[in-house]
Amino acid sequence: MHIWEFISLIAALMAMNAFAIDIMLPAMGVIADHYKVVGNNQQWLIYSYILGFGVPQLFFGPITDKYGRRNLLKLCMVAYVFFAFLCMFTFSFYFLCLARLFQGVFASGIRVIAISIVRDLTVGRAMARIMSLVMTVFMIIPIIAPVIGQGVMIVAGWKWTFGILGIVGILVFIWVHYRLPETLENSTKGSIGFRHSTNVFFKVLQDPVTTGYMISSGFIYAALFAFIASAEQIFNDVFDSGSLFSLWFAIIAGTLALANFINFRIVDKIGMRRISHLALILFVFLSFVNLLICCFIGEQLFIFLPLFALTFGCFGMLGANFSAIAMETQGDKAGTASALYGFFTTAVSSVFGFMVSSNFNGTVIPILIGFIILGISSLIAVIITENGKLFGLGNNY
Repeated sequence: MHIWEFISLIAALMAMNAFAIDIMLPAMGVIADHYKVVGNNQQWLIYSYILGFGVPQLFFGPITDKYGRRNLLKLCMVAYVFFAFLCMFTFSFYFLCLARLFQGVFASGIRVIAISIVRDLTVGRAMARIMSLVMTVFMIIPIIAPVIGQGVMIVAGWKWTFGILGIVGILVFIWVHYRLPETLENSTKGSIGFRHSTNVFFKVLQDPVTTGYMISSGFIYAALFAFIASAEQIFNDVFDSGSLFSLWFAIIAGTLALANFINFRIVDKIGMRRISHLALILFVFLSFVNLLICCFIGEQLFIFLPLFALTFGCFGMLGANFSAIAMETQGDKAGTASALYGFFTTAVSSVFGFMVSSNFNGTVIPILIGFIILGISSLIAVIITENGKLFGLGNNY
C-alpha cells in the first residue's frame, strides 16, 4: 500500500467517529423538537455517543494487542453500520441516545485499532508526522459533514443523517477488506484474563510521560467536546446564524485542519514538545482574550469567530504531538496504550466537557471560562510531567 493510501485509509477510519458526531449537528434542534426535548438536554445526542466511545476502548486495547488488528476492526465496523441504521428507526429520544451509545462503543474499537496500526509501523516524530497528515485529512470531515447533514435534511429528512453513516461505514469496510493487511506481527492466541489485562494497563501507566500526557490530553479534549456539544446553541442562540451555522463551523474546522498540516511540515525540525507546549499556552491566552472582549465589548461574531478559530487551531498542534509522545515508548503494548489514551480523551474528557457545556446560558461566557480552566489544568499536568521544564526535546524526540 502506498503511503498516501495508508494515510487516507487511517484517516477514513478515524473520520468515521467525527462523521458520526458532526453530520447531525445541524439537525440537533430539529431532533429536539421532534422528540419534544427541552433546554440543554439535546446535548445528550453528542454525549451518549461519546460515553459509549470512551470506556470500551479499555477492553479493545488488550484484545487487539493479543489477537491482531484486522479481524477485530472488521467486526467493529459491521456493528457500527448496524447501529447507524438502527438510529433511523428509534421511536423515542431515549432509544435514539441508546443506539448512539452502542454505535460509540464499536466506533471506539475502530479508533483504538487505527492508532495501533500507525504505531505498529511508525514511532516518534515519524508517528507524529503521519498522525498530523491523518488529522489533516480527518479534519476535512468537520468541514463538510455539517453541510452534508444540512443537505440530507433538505432532501430526505433528519433520519437519513444517520443512514449516511451506515453507507459510509459500508464503503470503508470494503476498502479495509481488500486493502489492509494484518500489521501486528507478534499477536498471540489464548485467553485474556482480568489479571493479565490489569497488569498490562499498569505497565502502561507506570510510564510517567505516557500517563502525564494522557491526563493533559484529557483536559484539553474536554474543551473540544464542550464546543461540539454546544456549537449549534452558540451560533444559533447567541449569534442567530441560522443556515450559516455550517459555514462558521467549517471555518473553525478548517483552521484546525490547516494547523495539523503545518504541524506535519515543521514537527521534524522543531520537535513535538516545543510545538505542543507553545500551542497549549496560546490556547489559554486566546481563550482569555476572547473572554475579556466578550465581557467588556460584547459578543460580536466578527470578533469572536476569528479568535475562536485560532484557539481551535491550537488543537492542530496538540492532538498529534501529545498522542505521539504518549505512545512513544509503548511498542508491543500500543493497543493497550491507545485504549488508555482514548479513554482519557473521550470518557474522562466528556465528563469535564459536559460540566462546561451544560452551563451554557445563552452567552459564550461559561464556555470560554471553561476553556481557560481546562487549558490551565492541561498545562499544569504537562509541567508536572516534564519536571517543570517546557519546550524540551525529551530523550530522543
